[in-house]
Amino acid sequence: MEANTLEKQHTEQDFMPINGTDYVELYVGNSLQAAHYYKTAFGFQSLAHAGLATGLKDRESYVVVQDKIRLVLTSPLKSGTTIGKHIDQHGDGVKVVALWVEDATQAYNTAMEKGARSYQEPITEEDTNGKVVRAGIYTYGETVHMFVERKDYNGTFLPGFTKWETPDYNPAPTGLKYVDHMVGNVGWNKMNHWVNFYEQVMGFKNILSFDDNDISTEYTALMSKVMSNGNGRIKFPINEPAEGKKKSQVEEYLDFYEGEGVQHIAVATDDIIKTVRDLRSRGVEFLRVPDTYYDVVTDRVGEIDEDIAPLKELGILVDRDDEGYLLQIFTKPVEPRPTMFFEIIQRKGAQSFGKGNFKALFEAIEREQELRGTLH
Repeated sequence: MEANTLEKQHTEQDFMPINGTDYVELYVGNSLQAAHYYKTAFGFQSLAHAGLATGLKDRESYVVVQDKIRLVLTSPLKSGTTIGKHIDQHGDGVKVVALWVEDATQAYNTAMEKGARSYQEPITEEDTNGKVVRAGIYTYGETVHMFVERKDYNGTFLPGFTKWETPDYNPAPTGLKYVDHMVGNVGWNKMNHWVNFYEQVMGFKNILSFDDNDISTEYTALMSKVMSNGNGRIKFPINEPAEGKKKSQVEEYLDFYEGEGVQHIAVATDDIIKTVRDLRSRGVEFLRVPDTYYDVVTDRVGEIDEDIAPLKELGILVDRDDEGYLLQIFTKPVEPRPTMFFEIIQRKGAQSFGKGNFKALFEAIEREQELRGTLH
């Protein structure tokens, strides 16, 4: 009863209802090639396009989709543009995390009243399929949250985009379903600042916290807090570096991204073994933990539905909480800089984030840092 009461109070206090993730926009050096990569390697499908052919003069965007996940890949067409400067500083990476809301103007006005920094005032965009209202605010670094209101729209993606069809090349999906969570890396002593931002400006709650005792190895450490919106559909863990003997993965990210930004996008699947096999066959590379991890995994997490052998073969990690267990695996960075990567996750009841895997995972990351010469 008490838990239900708390949940009810949280819902009543949710002054910024969010239906889910609308899209994630990445600024990339070559949007056409990036779209081909996400289709080929991850099984996304062609969806929409905007650029010279649709009247834009400064950029080309390609949109790819898999189930509920939409990635917008945007490149500049000329030198000296805002997009180009962003890529020059940060490399390819996430610029916009768009949130699907019922009333974008209300969400924007509420955020501004509570202290947000404006990125874009509400704009209504229209075409023959209806209208969309979008407005944006800044979060950590140069990352933006765009509020997207599309209840009066039935087009392919957004006004200004045309349907993008590639009849001769559409690789099959790999079973990715939706964005489970997205992790931001922020600077030294900045985690609590951004926790407060999400609490005060957007009505999120801090649902989990990990300190450097939870997330540390012999050499490196970090701290993390998980922020969740009222209905739990949006989860943003926020990482900051902690003191260790050597440079942590968060410090490495901040160095190479040259600022704060999205570290990884976690995408859900209903069959992680099938999905990871498929992704590996298409050239996606994953972090590996030592085989000894699997010698004690059932002692740690108890009985699970899956056989250990394929998990060991593929390098999939397992963890359990009070509500069930989860299976997860992390790609190597998908950009030349050691910055953004993807997590593939399958939840079998668990609502947590794999705390029991942190040590093995971060030791695997340290091995990659050693190869890159950045662990010092």
